[in-house]
Amino acid sequence: MSAAPHFALVEDFLYLAASLLDARHWDAWLDLFAPDCRYWVPTWKADHELVDDPNTGLSFIYYDSRGGLEDRVWRARSGTSVASTPLPRTCHQVTNVRCEESGPDRLLARSNWNCHVFDLRTGAQRVFFGRYEHALARGSGELRIAEKKIILLNDAIDGYIDFYCL
Repeated sequence: MSAAPHFALVEDFLYLAASLLDARHWDAWLDLFAPDCRYWVPTWKADHELVDDPNTGLSFIYYDSRGGLEDRVWRARSGTSVASTPLPRTCHQVTNVRCEESGPDRLLARSNWNCHVFDLRTGAQRVFFGRYEHALARGSGELRIAEKKIILLNDAIDGYIDFYCL
């Protein structure tokens, strides 16, 4: 499968994922992930060196299946996450999308992102930004996220960070 003919599909898929997060349509957002997906936000070992293994290094967030994401969404919705009550307003922007083949029926998408966050509790505004790496599986004509790695470039976090901020 050549990546070039699928570029517009991949780009639209990434935009959809961002829009679903901002609209808090989290069930539809979760449906974009394969059941055995990996969702990872590694920390930095040094100024320009990321942790390269979630099993041996620290991570901001790491789930080895969609079940972990489903649990996190449940906590945010239920109000049991103090940091998520009330839920902030978010605005994701995805740019500089690149796409390449990484195997049969598999694409690798790399992009840049930022998310503006407005905390309703404090009135504080924050911006998180970085790079995304998505491994996308194509089955039955649909894309699913097999892996999502979020490289957080401004990792000096003065409060909380959660899936809806990334």
